[in-house]
Amino acid sequence: MGKLKSVKNDVTTHNINEVKERTIVGMKLRPLGDRIVVKAEEAETKTQSGLYLTTNSQEKPQRGEVIAVGEGKFDNEGKRIPVDVKVGDKVIYGKYGGTEIKVDEEEYLILRADDIYAVVE
Repeated sequence: MGKLKSVKNDVTTHNINEVKERTIVGMKLRPLGDRIVVKAEEAETKTQSGLYLTTNSQEKPQRGEVIAVGEGKFDNEGKRIPVDVKVGDKVIYGKYGGTEIKVDEEEYLILRADDIYAVVE
């Protein structure tokens, strides 16, 4: 059995076998295939005119930051197709796409690469 390493920072970036991942408070998330882990932006609590929204009337966010990226899926010839986004990219994704997960009281989305519409530059 190997020794456990302590993590000094809450979020550390790693590059292991071309797979991008982050350690999130001691837990590594490594998505499989063409899946991507995204941390959604906070929902808007105030309208442009200055009115505050109740929790029930806030829209689900469609923007977030890429936290981890899978290696990509395979084509018909067995070659891996890399994913178009990288860790740290700000992305726009489908409103109802993906699977919501909770890690250490933080919420994340696991999306397929096809569910990401654009990278915000």
